[in-house]
Amino acid sequence: MKILRASDYKRMPWKNGGGETVEIAVFPPGASIEDFDWRISMATVASDGPFSIFPGIDRTLSILAGAGMELTIDGDTSLVLDLNSEPCPFPADKPVLAKLVNGVVTDLNVMTRRGRFSHRVSRQPAPLSLSPSASLRFVLATGNHTIAFGSEKAELGPLDCLALEAEATSDLVISGGTGVFLIELDPDGGADLR
Repeated sequence: MKILRASDYKRMPWKNGGGETVEIAVFPPGASIEDFDWRISMATVASDGPFSIFPGIDRTLSILAGAGMELTIDGDTSLVLDLNSEPCPFPADKPVLAKLVNGVVTDLNVMTRRGRFSHRVSRQPAPLSLSPSASLRFVLATGNHTIAFGSEKAELGPLDCLALEAEATSDLVISGGTGVFLIELDPDGGADLR
C-alpha cells in the first residue's frame, strides 16, 4: 500500500498545449506522455476545444468537479458527462471535441496502451471493502477518507490516491466521505504490472 498525496502530483502541459495536466501515476516510472504504458491524471478544462490524440491508447474520463462537459467522439457520438455520470471509456486515438456545460471542470483521465495494459474505472460508495485482487488498483479519494489495510491505518484527503499492489493479501476498508474512484489495471500479453 502506498499513498500518493495530491500536493506531490507532477504538473505538465497538455500534449496539445491547450492546458495543464496533473499526473497522479505513470508506468513505466518517469515515462513521458508519448511512451507510457499506463497513466492516471487529472486536468482542469477551462474552455471548449479538442482533446489531445494518443495513438494506440484507450482512455476513460470521469468528472471530479464542475457542471460537466459534452463530448463529441469521432464526429458523431455525443454525450454529456457530469458529476453523476459513470466513467466514460473511449479510444484516445479518435478525435474528441469537448464543450463545457457551464464553466470550468476538473476531470480524471485513465489511459492504457493497447496490447500492453487494459483498465477499468468505477465509482464506488464509501464505506467500501476491497478483497485481494490480481489487478494493480488505485483508489482516488473524492473527500476525506480513513483507510485500513491489515494492521495499517491512514487518512486520505480530497484527490489523494492509494496505490494497492496486485500481490496485496489483506482486505482494504475505506470509510468516510461519499465515495471514491476505483481504477484497476491489468497487463495484456505478458506485460509486467511493475
